[in-house]
Amino acid sequence: MSQEKVVILDKKNKFLKQIPSRPGVYLFLTKKKEVLYVGRATFLNKRVLSYFQNRMEPRLEEMVNQAYFLKFIPLNNLLEAIILEANLIKKYWPKYNIREKDNRSFIYIIIPKKDFSAPFLVRAKELEKISPEDTEIFGPYKSLSLVKTALRIIRRIFPYSTCQTNSGRPCFDYQIGLCPGACLGIISKEEYQKNIQNIILLLKGEKKELIKKLKKENPDKIFALQHLEDVALIEGEEKIAGHPFIKTEGYDISHFSGQETVGAMVSFLNGKPDKKFYRLFKIRKAKGRDDLDCLREVLSRRFKHSEWPFPNLVLIDGGLPQVRTVENLFRELKIQIPLVGISKYQNDKLVFPRGMKKSLKELIATNKSLLLKVREEAHRFANSYRERLFEKKLTA
Repeated sequence: MSQEKVVILDKKNKFLKQIPSRPGVYLFLTKKKEVLYVGRATFLNKRVLSYFQNRMEPRLEEMVNQAYFLKFIPLNNLLEAIILEANLIKKYWPKYNIREKDNRSFIYIIIPKKDFSAPFLVRAKELEKISPEDTEIFGPYKSLSLVKTALRIIRRIFPYSTCQTNSGRPCFDYQIGLCPGACLGIISKEEYQKNIQNIILLLKGEKKELIKKLKKENPDKIFALQHLEDVALIEGEEKIAGHPFIKTEGYDISHFSGQETVGAMVSFLNGKPDKKFYRLFKIRKAKGRDDLDCLREVLSRRFKHSEWPFPNLVLIDGGLPQVRTVENLFRELKIQIPLVGISKYQNDKLVFPRGMKKSLKELIATNKSLLLKVREEAHRFANSYRERLFEKKLTA
């Protein structure tokens, strides 16, 4: 917290030069230093810059217009940023964090005050069933997937058990080093509780106290704590489909009985159409009735344009054949961008490429309503172009 800094949001954006390229937390403040919004970032400078470069949803634009100061707190890793963000939201309950999310959908980590306890997650609407006297409660957190990933990382440093105590059989988590052996009865209540207390200190943001404790009990853990592997968290943070600064591209192929075949690309930024990056493609080489061949041609031509900003997510109007076609093309072109299809013949089922991580699928699926809008816009844009070509042909 000693590195925190407050800057004035000047109109020429000179303050941006003071913001480092590090993980951390940022707070937008009014002139009276009231907290309007708390956010986290993998790279503070990029995240803050995006508020002043991109078109934003009205809620965030309103918030930025009210802000006079920006406070930023650089941290060592994204896990620390997730923890501090939650603690600051709990402390201030900023107006625009509450408007961002239904209060009842925030995520909380619960740790019961009992022998061989383990953290578990609940939604805010379930908190009323939890007794504060019998539990430690941490949150609110914004993303279920990120909190699950954060707990997996924490568990690698401070193992805990979710298995049956003293069952006499090693659980799977014990075999991969995530359970300290409560299932086998090889860890005492006292030693087990040390791990739980370490997790509690970490989630409270009391890192200095935690390191002081570890110096006495288990110095080897200090290195692991200070060299956290953030890759899984960053992947979720940067590719999350509902991310405030996501750029999604949607594609559709349209033709009339195999004639006047066209492809359309639409772009959404911050969940809104970004029409300056809409593109139309008249099919040149592919056979007009072969949707897969047409799709391959459109995507091939699009990704030759490196001057067009690449998206964070590609949406295809189609099912498994279409997704496999683009998946294979991306492999040939060495493009690593998350991909999803929507199959209208399977009640708008989301279709994912092979090998996509479950956490990323969940992140994308949480924003299906937005993806449907992108699909419909791509369909509308493709059809309008194809109809214009057809009308032009009739009047020629």
